[in-house]
Amino acid sequence: MSELRQRMQEAVDYIRTRTAVTPSVGIILGTGLGGLVEDVEIDAIINYGDIPHFPISTVESHNGKLIFGTLSGKQVMVMQGRFHYYEGYSLGQVTFPVRIMHQLGVRTLLISNAAGGMNPIYRRGDIMLIYDHINLIGDNPLIGPNDDSLGPRFPDMSEAYSETLIAQAEAVALEERIPLRKGVFVAVAGPNLETRAEYRFLRIIGADAVGMSTVPENIVAIHMGIDVLAFSIITDECFPDALEPVDVPAIIKAANETDPKLRTLMKGVIARLQW
Repeated sequence: MSELRQRMQEAVDYIRTRTAVTPSVGIILGTGLGGLVEDVEIDAIINYGDIPHFPISTVESHNGKLIFGTLSGKQVMVMQGRFHYYEGYSLGQVTFPVRIMHQLGVRTLLISNAAGGMNPIYRRGDIMLIYDHINLIGDNPLIGPNDDSLGPRFPDMSEAYSETLIAQAEAVALEERIPLRKGVFVAVAGPNLETRAEYRFLRIIGADAVGMSTVPENIVAIHMGIDVLAFSIITDECFPDALEPVDVPAIIKAANETDPKLRTLMKGVIARLQW
């Protein structure tokens, strides 16, 4: 057994002492987007700090709890708060919870984040459905020895975000009359926000929104054969020629205001899942 598999097994063994839920859906809630937990019929709440080998979330608005229960008729495992590269964790640590999701039975992963909008038609409060990404973090969670029992050495990323899930999300948005953008997300290391020149560069290379998460989790999910759907809440407008200062409280406020719409989208997609 590899060292990674050993750590995974120890974490799973502990979680199994706290809940018998076998989640088919995993959910990662980003900055200011923890409200979905209110809709979960909760079976168990586990603090990250209690789970062997789990990092501790250090970022404002990330509560650092695993929620197990039922949502839209499916058993779910919800991360109320995530980890980031800029907190000093390796990408292996950042994505460790996704490994645990897979071991517990997760087949579909829904991810949300707060992001800066660079597409000039985007506005604060928009929801962007991610259909592709660019990794500019400067690292990759799969670097190092590969455990072939978890996934292939060179995972294919031609469909990093499930086209089937994207179509389902678009159908839910149409039914619920929720405006939905669709674009490319670029992940950077952070923690500083970008300069005017960096926003211009990121837009030139094809990105519609920028953030500091999601891509590592996506890569590890794809490595293990989990289907992924991801959303960005556009919390600030990153237009180089009209750039205004922004702070974390403003970003959290924008995410909180849009959270009810995202909750509706996620619940609708989960209700439609069939395997």
